[in-house]
Amino acid sequence: MKKVLIIGTGLAGLSTALRLTTDGYEVEMVEKYHRPGGRLNLLEKDGFKFDMAPTFFSMSYEFKELAKYCNIDIPFEFVELDPLYAVHFEGDKRSYLIYKDLKKLANEFKDLEVGLEEKLTRFLKAAGEIFHDTEYIVIKQNFDSLLGYLLQLTRVPLKHAPKMFYSMWKEMEKNFDSFEVKVIFSLVGFFLGSTPFDTPAVYSMLNYTELVHDGYHNVKGGMYKIVEGVVAELQQRKVKMHFNVEIDRYEELNGKLSAFVDKTGKRWEADVFVVNADAASFRGQVLNRQKFSEAKLDAKKWTLAPLTIYLGLDTKVNNMYHHNYFLRRNFEEYAHKIFKNSIKLDKPYYYVNIQSMHNPDYAPEGKESVFILCPVPDLRFKENWDDAEAIADAIVRDMGERTGFDFMGHTETRIVYNPIQWEGMFNLYRGSGLGLAHDLNQVGGFRPSNKDEKLANLYYTGASTVPGTGLPMTVISSRLVTERILNDHGALS
Repeated sequence: MKKVLIIGTGLAGLSTALRLTTDGYEVEMVEKYHRPGGRLNLLEKDGFKFDMAPTFFSMSYEFKELAKYCNIDIPFEFVELDPLYAVHFEGDKRSYLIYKDLKKLANEFKDLEVGLEEKLTRFLKAAGEIFHDTEYIVIKQNFDSLLGYLLQLTRVPLKHAPKMFYSMWKEMEKNFDSFEVKVIFSLVGFFLGSTPFDTPAVYSMLNYTELVHDGYHNVKGGMYKIVEGVVAELQQRKVKMHFNVEIDRYEELNGKLSAFVDKTGKRWEADVFVVNADAASFRGQVLNRQKFSEAKLDAKKWTLAPLTIYLGLDTKVNNMYHHNYFLRRNFEEYAHKIFKNSIKLDKPYYYVNIQSMHNPDYAPEGKESVFILCPVPDLRFKENWDDAEAIADAIVRDMGERTGFDFMGHTETRIVYNPIQWEGMFNLYRGSGLGLAHDLNQVGGFRPSNKDEKLANLYYTGASTVPGTGLPMTVISSRLVTERILNDHGALS
């Protein structure tokens, strides 16, 4: 048997391990954090549980493809969201529920947007065409060269080309009239860790995946059940996992990687190596590649950093949906200024998930588990986070004022993680929450390759390589890197 060493136990690393063991490889994994999952992790305190970062996902069929590839049943249970989420605008006495049913959705906005159902039908038809016309040409493809990628793009129907060169916000302005509708359907730009003013219009295809193609899902028992289910299967396959291990340097011989060395000096040897850490920063920080020096990494576009708040409440929350976005009226100003820390964070935009509404065992009986995510500038633009607790206070107070529920007064336990802590826990470059952004010069063949350019037996998987960020994308990433490995080294079973 050939042995594969996987650095990192995020979803992409776990999925890659599952595929490679199916193909007959022996797999061993090392992880910096104290348990598997990467950002798809679980936090526990005072009897409360919290999904640490991702709280829902789309494209559930990618998990089904993974299970089918590996000859197993899906080791967790999907819970479809409908409505998908609620949106709260500052100053409004009501919130808006985002339904998959277009008639219901149009009815939510009947006083704001005339003819919304017809407009959405037209908009989603065009978005769906982009998705299906690029799915197998761009999203689910390996690229051996930049030229090969550009040649692949010529297969995409020419009618989609203009949307590569103007923003998602501009696309919203072409299709809708009301401020609220334009903001809500451009939120998918934030899901990519960017803003709709910086995200190309082609990513409007994500509106199609959320409203038509598959929707959004949670997992029965909590998102960490994904990790627990995959890990249980890997344990049956004798995959060894080692935690609190941080890779520091490497050894090579005759153009191949012979070992990684951790910070204690221990050598980790294998025939094939897969890195489920950031594919750009790992090349710079561990492999010391000049192309990925600190200065060049800092010049790239990275996704926003996370400020996360976890609240354990001593009572139940009333009159709120479980997935919520809290927005304001200065949308364009905020989106343009948040990246470079040129706007005050006393009134930020944020997302709230009442987690125990989905999963009652996340909180003691009669109590509530609440997760809050506030996208903030990364450490290039805001180095000092001594004000993290004050920002968290402002968010919790604001949420209480806008919902009529005293979150501050009912808080029994609280944890706040700032970008410095996120960087430290998971080696997130400058604290960036989702890795490299999805500008046109950072997608497809422009993204760091999943096959190393110098070391013949080194590969990458995860958010900062192809195809990109998001849970289903990392599952696709595991398939693409497995294809690379099988092409180079063959299937062993």
